[in-house]
Amino acid sequence: MRVCVQGLWHLGSVTAACLASLGHEVVGLDSDQTVISSLNEGEAPLFEPDLNPLLAEGIQRGRLRFTSDMANACKDAELLWVTFDTPVDDDDVADINFVLNEVKSAVMLLSDGALVLVSSQLPVGSIATLENFSKEIVPNKRISFASCPENLRLGKALNVFLHPDRIIVGTRTTDDRVALEKLLSPITEKIEWMSIESAEMTKHAINAFLATSVTFANEIAAICELVGADAKEVERGLKSESRIGPKAYLSPGGPFAGGTLARDIEFLGKISQERQLSTPLLSSVRPSNDAHKKWVQRKLLECFRDLSDIRVAIWGLTYKAGTDTLRRSLSVELVDWLLEHGAQIQVYDPAVKELPINWANRVMKCMSANENLDDIQVLVVGTEWPEFKDEARRLTKFAKSNLLIIDANRHLLESLRGTTMSYLSVGSRQAN
Repeated sequence: MRVCVQGLWHLGSVTAACLASLGHEVVGLDSDQTVISSLNEGEAPLFEPDLNPLLAEGIQRGRLRFTSDMANACKDAELLWVTFDTPVDDDDVADINFVLNEVKSAVMLLSDGALVLVSSQLPVGSIATLENFSKEIVPNKRISFASCPENLRLGKALNVFLHPDRIIVGTRTTDDRVALEKLLSPITEKIEWMSIESAEMTKHAINAFLATSVTFANEIAAICELVGADAKEVERGLKSESRIGPKAYLSPGGPFAGGTLARDIEFLGKISQERQLSTPLLSSVRPSNDAHKKWVQRKLLECFRDLSDIRVAIWGLTYKAGTDTLRRSLSVELVDWLLEHGAQIQVYDPAVKELPINWANRVMKCMSANENLDDIQVLVVGTEWPEFKDEARRLTKFAKSNLLIIDANRHLLESLRGTTMSYLSVGSRQAN
């Protein structure tokens, strides 16, 4: 199938590369010429394991190319797959008009009979808006629309795309379903077919449920810390309940970060507010999560009356392991907060090459996890890079025995068994 993938950041780069690997003729479209130039050289705009080799393979085989020429990209496309990573501001408000306007421009250039498949994170009703636009502006063209909510995860995106648990697809007509079944069946036979509005809403519901689960688990963990219970043991009790199950999102740890979950909470809140519908449960999720973002800060203030000149090491700066993305990173927010309190800070992250400009001459960048730990008083695990577990097993060779380790998600717990170092994690007073 001839596919135009529109929007080439994380979601779009992965989608284009994976579709080309499946044998489709793919052209990637984006207005950012710098991104286009890099992609045509086989370089993704952000780090994702194994993505660059897959891009290079598609280009070499002649199945994949990238352009900023919208007319050229759209003219022969049978399918326009919309994959913008919807921009979101610091208050989790998405710029949906940017995405809608880009899609509208492309729709006017599509051939008669083309299908538009939207995976970008947009509020329910957005595809109906695009359908109305198409009928009004290009009534002589039979342009149809469908929804396939994005289902990627940073650091695991290729595997999730090519080997998903299932794919959610919303369509209007049998013909569209047949076309998309042909496109998607080589990836999986587990396709959940539904209406477009149901598919759009399903994405909101999934992310809202996950966000609610995270905040629930962390509020329970906060109570556990006060009464001497272990939230990990409570988690085991919850997951062994048949009405909950072993895969429930109930691990005590850090808050949800990034914009994805918060963006859908914001979408649902706005939709409800516009229709005068009260949603007290969903409305409480973000305030609870925002409060939990300060868990590390609270623990530091409990342990030290004055943070000025306290020497702190941070292991991991990225938003999550498997990426080099710093935006929305809680580790970055923590470093900024520590600088305000006068702490001396050193950081290490295997994927970060350059530190934020405002840290210049204020934060020491280490070349390895265990560098310069002899005088460090506090070690904070910010990102759960797998290599940190091995480094932690050698920690006693480099750090003092009274080192305080703050590890919200218990990433290093097993590696540090038997040490005398103080160890704090969410949901437990102290573990050694």
